[in-house]
Amino acid sequence: MKLVVGLGNPGASYAHTRHNVGFMAADTLVRRYCLSPFRSRFKGQVSEGTVAGEKILVLKPETFMNLSGESVLATCSFFKIAPKDIIVIHDDLDLMPGALRVKTGGGAGGHNGLKSIDAHIGNNYMRVRIGIGRPDDKSKVADYVLSPFSAAEATEIDSVTDIVAQHMDLLLKGDTGRFLNEAAISRKGK
Repeated sequence: MKLVVGLGNPGASYAHTRHNVGFMAADTLVRRYCLSPFRSRFKGQVSEGTVAGEKILVLKPETFMNLSGESVLATCSFFKIAPKDIIVIHDDLDLMPGALRVKTGGGAGGHNGLKSIDAHIGNNYMRVRIGIGRPDDKSKVADYVLSPFSAAEATEIDSVTDIVAQHMDLLLKGDTGRFLNEAAISRKGK
C-alpha cells in the first residue's frame, strides 16, 4: 500500500491559498480515480482506492501545516507504511508558480509541514514539489503563502495538479524521470 499525502491547512479560509496546493492535488487525485469519499481518520481526512492496480491511501492532515507529521505518523503506524512508500505533495516557494519537481529525501527547505513529517518519520519519502513563487520581501512570506492565487495562477495550478494526478501511476512505481517527462509533454499539450 502507498500513502499519498497532500499538505495544507484545514478550513474554508485556507481552501484556495498557496500553502494548500497539496490539498488541491489530493482532491484532484481522488476525483480523477473515483476513490472513496474522504472521511475523518488519523487527525486528517483519508480516501482510499486503487490507482494503476496499486492500493493507495490519500491523506489530507487536519492538524494545520506545522503539525502534519502527527497525522502522517498515525496513518503510517496503523497501516504499517514505510517512508519509502509515501509521496508528499506540497507547495515550494523556491520554484516558479506551476513548476514541478520530484525528489526523495533531503532537507525541508524551511517548509514547516515537511519539518514536522521529518521529525515524526524521517525524510526518506518522495516529495512532489509544486512551485508557488516567492514574494520579493522575505518578511512577507507568511502572508504570501496564506493568500489566494490570482486567477492566472489558479488556472496554472489547476493544470499542474491535474497533471500530477494523471501521471500518479509513474510516481507510485518510483519512475520519477518518466513522470517529469510525461508532465512536461502534458504541459506543452495544454
